[in-house]
Amino acid sequence: MSAALLAGGALAALLGAGLPAADPSGFSDPPPDKIVIDVATVNGSGCPRGTAAVAVSEDNTAFTVTYSDYLAQAGGTSAPTAFRKNCQLSLIVHVPHGFTYAIASADYRGFASLERGAKGTEKASYYFQGSPDTGTKTHAFNGPVADNWQATDETEVTQLVWAPCGKLRNFNINTELRVDLGTSDRTKTSFMTMDSTDGDISTIYRVKWKECPN
Repeated sequence: MSAALLAGGALAALLGAGLPAADPSGFSDPPPDKIVIDVATVNGSGCPRGTAAVAVSEDNTAFTVTYSDYLAQAGGTSAPTAFRKNCQLSLIVHVPHGFTYAIASADYRGFASLERGAKGTEKASYYFQGSPDTGTKTHAFNGPVADNWQATDETEVTQLVWAPCGKLRNFNINTELRVDLGTSDRTKTSFMTMDSTDGDISTIYRVKWKECPN
């Protein structure tokens, strides 16, 4: 997918492990200059070309990822490979000099229709290019259910992980939806989506900032 298909620039950060934890008293206001992200790649069965978009909030405190064709399903007439869908975003973050950033929380949203005995899973991981450390969060949903769903990945203030100051690295976000029929009736379809068909933003990443040492 070309960067032109994505909405302007976006702001990104790391939720995971591998860098020193922040001092909670060291937060700063968001930088006044607009954050810019170049989209390096968008790959995966959950985000075919033209179906994912990224946008930054006006106040530099969050960025959003919107999907329009992110659907995992199993049972009924579903294709054998449709039970799992994934998407990888690789973002090049341009941060104003003197600032660093961390993801404080991430909200994932969609719709689930799971038959009794079926199970749905949403999984996300975050890491910087070249780093051996990956933060991963998983949320499970059990049928029967037919409703909107939301899952929140949240990090304690004292455990926030900060990008290294003065270095430019790709930031990667991997997401996955999976549907397991379990003991449900295999003639009936169970599915999970992570999309914005109702106009709501499906994924919100909330960011904390601090100033780098002089």
